[in-house]
Amino acid sequence: MPSTPPNPPASNTQLHTSHLESPCGELRLLATATHLRRMDFVGGKNCPQLPSDTLEDAQGTHPVLKAAAAQLTEYFACRRTGFDLPLEPVGTAFQMRVWAALTAIPYGVTRSYADLARAIDNPAACRAVGAANGRNPISIVVPCHRVIGASGSLTGFGGGLNAKRVLLDLESQ
Repeated sequence: MPSTPPNPPASNTQLHTSHLESPCGELRLLATATHLRRMDFVGGKNCPQLPSDTLEDAQGTHPVLKAAAAQLTEYFACRRTGFDLPLEPVGTAFQMRVWAALTAIPYGVTRSYADLARAIDNPAACRAVGAANGRNPISIVVPCHRVIGASGSLTGFGGGLNAKRVLLDLESQ
């Protein structure tokens, strides 16, 4: 993941959005001119309202959104196991560390919150890791769905537990 972006982001940054239908529901992608900033499950608990000046990429020509849609389509068709997109999530330094650790979880593998806390060299931070995981702004690409409870149970997910199950089942094929 890139270095920590400005927090909060510059207010003069023009944002662009597009939507993609997926096996786990409608996704909304949000990008600057050069980086993917968010990917939300439409109707999910973490799907914020967009600024009123956000531009809709109805023609599918925005290069970052077009690349993200193409790679996600390949992922859902089981033809891609990782993503190669310029990312610019906005979060605290701690959240950025957690999100970077998420990207190291291999396709088809799950980890517990305790595993993730150990991966960032802060084994006592399981709850904080869980909170940061839940605030991940770029679902699927930054694979927070691969984090499960210590007992192997499915735990919270911004797109809902059904979407999480769909993603984990897809990756187990």
